[in-house]
Amino acid sequence: MKGILLVLALLVTRELGFQTEACPLFYGIFSTLALGSKSLLDASLEVANFTEPEKAAMEKIQDCYNENGLSAKGLDLIAMVSITASPECLLFYVQSLKDKI
Repeated sequence: MKGILLVLALLVTRELGFQTEACPLFYGIFSTLALGSKSLLDASLEVANFTEPEKAAMEKIQDCYNENGLSAKGLDLIAMVSITASPECLLFYVQSLKDKI
């Protein structure tokens, strides 16, 4: 199960990492997942207009995080930081900033 969550996080982060408007929302939801509070998760999912089946799926992911403790949360954090700080990602953000200016 840990491997599936890591692959899911990598795929989602890689996909959303190149869309600057999606980054704050994604990282906000991921943070509430890692905190382990269902009420905070529900509030952040409301902002993102998640459907009920999507909310149930996210709650299952949160349950997995809570069962696996800090090690699972730490590994996903390391993976997300390495993707976000990758040379490709940083180059894209610098280039898009130059284009906007």
